[in-house]
Amino acid sequence: MSSEAAHTHAEGEVHEETMTKSKIWNVFFILLGITAVEFIIALYLVPHGIFTYHAANPIYIVLTLAKAFFIVAYFMHLKFEKVALIYTIIVPILFIIGLILVLTNESHHWIDVWRP
Repeated sequence: MSSEAAHTHAEGEVHEETMTKSKIWNVFFILLGITAVEFIIALYLVPHGIFTYHAANPIYIVLTLAKAFFIVAYFMHLKFEKVALIYTIIVPILFIIGLILVLTNESHHWIDVWRP
């Protein structure tokens, strides 16, 4: 077998561990790229008027959720877990995303109400 190790569980299923150094570095560079895009938006595009705050905030949320996915999936090894365990993580995250969207919409309403 190659550098990837296979472990047999009590149920008889085989669990492949596929995190190699090259995959870790790939995930690292993906996270670095997403962070660089966030910095470019925050430090150049928004201050120069290319993006508005209303357009940048949803982009920040999506990019941050993408980074959270890569961290949870690869560095916390959730990508290699059973489906039931994955659903116990994904369902609450979907509710949290919905809550963030509702609260973001509500905050814009209150900003508009208090603006002279």
